[in-house]
Amino acid sequence: MNDISSQAASLKWNEQGLVPAIAQDWQTGEVLMLAWMNREALELTVREGRAIYWSRSRGALWRKGESSGNVQQLKELRIDCDADTVLMKVEQVGDIACHTGRRSCFYQRLENGEWQVTDPVLQDPEAIYGKS
Repeated sequence: MNDISSQAASLKWNEQGLVPAIAQDWQTGEVLMLAWMNREALELTVREGRAIYWSRSRGALWRKGESSGNVQQLKELRIDCDADTVLMKVEQVGDIACHTGRRSCFYQRLENGEWQVTDPVLQDPEAIYGKS
């Protein structure tokens, strides 16, 4: 996974120059989160061996775990059949992928027409990120 430049060129980037990036636990297959990558984020992810995303709200690169310590170490990188989505199999260091303090961002399940919270908060987000 050394030179990703030519492979990145073959991806189908959206009109903002982004692709969705799914982070999945490399051992269990659990989906941890979905974020966005631009070409630079993808190339840095491969080069550094850790998940780096493009923050649409901040308009900047976002190294997962840079403020929380909950880093995602890259184990494997895949694309889907249409080459418009990236799948990263990662080791979730710190066991928390979601900014809400949960293991996964997908902690709500539809039951009887209502969203039910299924996963506990492992650490209070205020303790992770401090007061905003």
